[in-house]
Amino acid sequence: MDVDVVYRNARILTMDPARPRATAFAVLGDRVVAVGGPETAGLSARRTVDLAGRCVLPGFHDAHNHMAWYGLSLDELDLSPGRVTRVEDVYGLVAREAARRPPGEWIIGAGYDQNRMSGGHPTAAGLDRAAPDHPVWLKHTSGHMCAVNSAVLARCGADTAPDPDGGRIVRDASGAPTGLLQERAQELVRNLLVPFPADVLARALGAAARNYAAEGITSVQEAGIGGGWIGHSGVEIAAYQRARDEDTLLQRVTLMPASDVLHPLPAHAADPYRSGLDLGMRTGFGDDRLRLGAVKVFSDGSLIGRTSAMCCDFADDPGNRGYLQAGEEELAATIIAAHRAGWQVATHAIGDRAVDVVLSAYEEAQRLHPRHDPRHRIEHCAVTSPEQVERIVRLGVIPVPQGSLVREAGDGMADALGPERAAWCYRVRSFTERGVEVPGSSDRPVVAGAPLAGIHALVTRRTAGGRVLAPDERVDVATALRSYTVGSAHAAHAERTRGRIAPGFLADFTVLDADPAGVDADALPEIGVLATAVGGRAVHDLGVLA
Repeated sequence: MDVDVVYRNARILTMDPARPRATAFAVLGDRVVAVGGPETAGLSARRTVDLAGRCVLPGFHDAHNHMAWYGLSLDELDLSPGRVTRVEDVYGLVAREAARRPPGEWIIGAGYDQNRMSGGHPTAAGLDRAAPDHPVWLKHTSGHMCAVNSAVLARCGADTAPDPDGGRIVRDASGAPTGLLQERAQELVRNLLVPFPADVLARALGAAARNYAAEGITSVQEAGIGGGWIGHSGVEIAAYQRARDEDTLLQRVTLMPASDVLHPLPAHAADPYRSGLDLGMRTGFGDDRLRLGAVKVFSDGSLIGRTSAMCCDFADDPGNRGYLQAGEEELAATIIAAHRAGWQVATHAIGDRAVDVVLSAYEEAQRLHPRHDPRHRIEHCAVTSPEQVERIVRLGVIPVPQGSLVREAGDGMADALGPERAAWCYRVRSFTERGVEVPGSSDRPVVAGAPLAGIHALVTRRTAGGRVLAPDERVDVATALRSYTVGSAHAAHAERTRGRIAPGFLADFTVLDADPAGVDADALPEIGVLATAVGGRAVHDLGVLA
């Protein structure tokens, strides 16, 4: 066999049960064509690369991230917990920005978390003092709320408007807005700036892609584009296509259109396409580089923001059980229509009440319109009772939890749930030990997204404050690696071409300076990513593939 490249003298974790470990593999075009030992290393090749005993894995696959949002955030005021410990620090950073910007220019910041700083959420009054001549928009780390000043409240009408459906304009005892906007109330502000130009989004995607490549990421699933509070433009797919055409979109991307962009279609009465995207495009449209995935539906809000729909009160906020973003019947109708039209459905559900509503909708959709292997998902699936775990397994639904959220937001989650229910939080082992392929994902930029740090969080479940959240849900390194490779590929209906280093699979791989299975758990985030290849092409290389 003549091949393009043989990579030899490596420690390869293939994720392929037929041959879990190997020392060499060969690539022809964009595919792996052989995996083995000396017999593979000896194939006739145009080029041979000696990896000097380094560890090779299938490229990491983030099954739930927000690539455009992350790329845009790189140019925004950083309010992450590493930079601010008090709300006064937020006001100080805003004031510094105001001093260097002309009056009237927007100040946009992101990443603050009231659970990890003293003083609570920034207020309109505090932001007015810090930036009296600028509109200020500060995004909560969860993405499910934001804080704005009086100038923005007036511009968007939130100072006089009633609460929108699925959202809340938080008010003080006198009825005046505090500056905090929850859930769909954020759209009042977003509508002042959205849509973003496609070229701006394309540049943001390129910036994100470079960082992702340096972390070993070869595939991502973009969890919401095109509409609602999560989208950036009604032509957001065009921005991804532009980045691909310009060769700056380095990863394989699966896009989840927000359910807000689905609309009635002029289809034949015999067809199932009552609503969808123009021309009937649905899950699976596209190719190995850029394709449509699930339709993204939002059912509730945020656990750390205390807006997720719960069956019981939040432990630290008696009387508050959060809320659904739409009525149960409306949510079910959206899910059933998407299922009927052939979509995979990925529904954001954090609270246990929301999980119940979503599972009932999935079950009813399959009863009314049976489909083979719809592989519907629950994004985050953050709070699940033992009964709900069994129901998820029985229905074949994919839970999509994030270990990185446990690491960075777990203290706030534990406070919200209390000691008795914290064991139900962001389960992983409860699903994997029942044979469920749980994908690996980050929800970046809600929290940091490096896969090796996410794997560390799945293994240790240690929070930023040093707690261990739901210790029975810890998994071993092998299971965590499988989540970020095989599990994520399965969640995208891509398990036949991604997630393994095996003949016929895409040549997507990363080279590490240590074997994750051979180091202490706390050393996992420190493992260096030496190279990343997509389809056999190096998209990140510190000199080991050249």
